[in-house]
Amino acid sequence: MSTFDPDALECLAAIVEEGGFERAAQRLSITQSAVSQRLRALEAQVGTVLIVRSRPLKPTSAGQLLLKHTKQLRLLRADLERDLKELAPSSTGSGREEERISIAVNADSIATWALGAVGDLARQGLPLEIITDDQDFTHEWLREGQVLGCVTTLRQALRGCKVVPLGAMDYIAVAEAGYAKAHVPQGLTPHNFRGVPFIAFNRKDDGQTEFVGKAFGLKRVTLNQLFVPSSEGQVRAVLAGWGVSILPELLVRGLLEQGTLVDIAPGHKLPIQLYWHCWNLESDVLDALSTALTRAAGTALTNP
Repeated sequence: MSTFDPDALECLAAIVEEGGFERAAQRLSITQSAVSQRLRALEAQVGTVLIVRSRPLKPTSAGQLLLKHTKQLRLLRADLERDLKELAPSSTGSGREEERISIAVNADSIATWALGAVGDLARQGLPLEIITDDQDFTHEWLREGQVLGCVTTLRQALRGCKVVPLGAMDYIAVAEAGYAKAHVPQGLTPHNFRGVPFIAFNRKDDGQTEFVGKAFGLKRVTLNQLFVPSSEGQVRAVLAGWGVSILPELLVRGLLEQGTLVDIAPGHKLPIQLYWHCWNLESDVLDALSTALTRAAGTALTNP
């Protein structure tokens, strides 16, 4: 089997992760011409095209395989760095940009429990990169080899990966107290939900329609929606009286206790089961990440 130049592999990863040759060159502190040369050399060695020069740039199937291989090499280096620090605590890591350890986590988990889970690892110097996406789509980052683990709603383990149930995040319908009194004084019902705007994360977010459908026994639901691509931003939009939203109870608990927000559909919750998927590899770093996430989820989320 061929041995691939680590610099060329990191060049491929930089092109994909940064979305272009110019930004990859900036990250690697080399010229754009050198980036192109390294990629061409790697493609010549593999015997096929590795990058689709589209907008945005995308790796080919072969490119995805090499990208996954590059991530695995990063993980091995991170394991080595961790072991060396235990033997020589005064030693410092390389700190190179390309040494990042990437995971994909849904925005609501980032806004509530996940950052606290990995805080100790970050403070210990783990070069962590957290990529955010909707919980129904984070596993695609893992499937494509761009991250080594993800928090997702997918229950079945991906090929070459292991899966651990984390627990359920409960979602409830909320509105600012004054807005609720003016627009849904009787609470959210099957008869008035079409008359208020719902603030969703983005067009991938089907949590709003799923909540209404399950709460009122409706098979097809059409909502008037606004989009705010931030969990904290959705809360601020609700507080500003933009409309109502289906948000994690964990995120708005304090505002509910203060009476600033109100639950406009009491007795109705949408539990979203979350799972941690990661590569099935022997790695101290990966084990530490898995342990930190599952431990924090066990405290913050309801039982799986």
